[in-house]
Amino acid sequence: MYSSIMSGALRGLDSYMVNVEVDISSGMPAFDMVGFLGSEVREARERVRTALGNSGISIPAKHITVNLSPANIRKQGAAFDLPIAVAILQAMELLKQADLKQTLIIGELGLDGRVSAVNGILPIVIGAAENGYRRCIVPKDNAGEGAVIDGIEVIGVTSLTETFDYLRGIRTIAPEGCRPASSDERDRGLQQYDFMDIQGQTAAKRGLEVAAAGFHNVLMIGPPGAGKTMLSKCMPSILPPMSMEECLEVSKIYSVSGMLHREEGLITKRPFVAPHHTITDKALAGCGNVPRPGGISMAHRGILFMDELPEFKRTTLEILRQPMEDREIRITRSHGTYTYPADFLFISAMNPCPCGNYPDLNLCTCAEPEVHRYLSKLSRPLLDRIDICLDIPKVVYKELSCSTGSESSAAIRERVCRARDRQAERYRGTAFRFNADLGVRELKQYCELGRKEQQLMESVFERLHLSARSYHRIIKVARTIADLDGMQHISERHLSEAIRYKGLDLKYERR
Repeated sequence: MYSSIMSGALRGLDSYMVNVEVDISSGMPAFDMVGFLGSEVREARERVRTALGNSGISIPAKHITVNLSPANIRKQGAAFDLPIAVAILQAMELLKQADLKQTLIIGELGLDGRVSAVNGILPIVIGAAENGYRRCIVPKDNAGEGAVIDGIEVIGVTSLTETFDYLRGIRTIAPEGCRPASSDERDRGLQQYDFMDIQGQTAAKRGLEVAAAGFHNVLMIGPPGAGKTMLSKCMPSILPPMSMEECLEVSKIYSVSGMLHREEGLITKRPFVAPHHTITDKALAGCGNVPRPGGISMAHRGILFMDELPEFKRTTLEILRQPMEDREIRITRSHGTYTYPADFLFISAMNPCPCGNYPDLNLCTCAEPEVHRYLSKLSRPLLDRIDICLDIPKVVYKELSCSTGSESSAAIRERVCRARDRQAERYRGTAFRFNADLGVRELKQYCELGRKEQQLMESVFERLHLSARSYHRIIKVARTIADLDGMQHISERHLSEAIRYKGLDLKYERR
């Protein structure tokens, strides 16, 4: 007898449908599996055989052939166990074809018949809904994750026996219910850190506000204990809430990586990824024979924070250059190329020298070669991709002891949201969302400078020896500052502030 069950698999962040075919015929008893299978998929033979036996179902002593198509794509993982077992039951005529119409099944089996959670359920359920399937049978631990998708029933099962009884109509299992987070809930987003808890550093807060409004990359330079890390941790509190589309994008990445908490179902807060400086190149970019998302992609739609930037290997830092420009990262393997999103806000921090005390020459103990070696890890192309460089001085006692409270993140966030709204209106109908996204051609259209502003930029370009990329990024930052002020045109004041943000990294680069 022949049977066919639909399942799903992952290729990067995208899913594709897999047809699980089983044929039971007379002949020498055997259990063959074909279809370009990875080792863990081939091992499904023993898991399925044992799970069926421990669930009280005996496999006939016949020739069983299992095929997973399409056969030109390599299958990985243990998620085909449950559909193979159900397809065998159907081929044994214990289940009817009508019972499985427009149904997709996925799950891993234990030897006792238990159904275990698998990675990537969210993109697979999305793919099933797009292909017209009405029902997905998934592990119970993954059901909340899949239930956030409208237009498809998600049935969570805990065992092979429960699945068998449900498909025969003996047992009733209600579809998993999951109410997606409302815009108010996403807006609340329970942030642990708030700018009102930071005394002083007014100029730094202003720079981070500009960065949040226009999605500009930031480098903070200052001595240890000045508050660089704390300022960075406060950044999520001034970013606008994620839209439902962004929540799904981020949740898919974490689902594929196996890091989506079962009780959440959907990630509603912007990611804040802070890798240690010992992180490897592969861990940051994405690694594996079938690459999984790395730290860069885990920060998608959120913040990638790299503290003590010169302590990272230079090769690791250079990996950031292409994703910071293209907002995605491409990983090539012998069997194909995988593309993962990497639209993150890059926030970094560093000391001005190895001991951290420069420019206080009374305390700084670093020799010139040490400082040069310390700063040489930051290449000019990488610095060119950083729009805003902030000087974070030591906090004086008067600021720490001040009883007047600092401005809250909520107040800053309101201004950021208004500036974002102006950008959304300006770029409506285009591929751009933020000022930082603009290309050279678009700068002429959206960031036109007056005569005085052009004269200012000409003098600055010659005096600071700017690269073309630095020049363009100054104009983008000035456009964001004008948006925060509610101004339609860029003025000399906006350009002057943007130039201050870019001039600091050039000073340290040439030291």
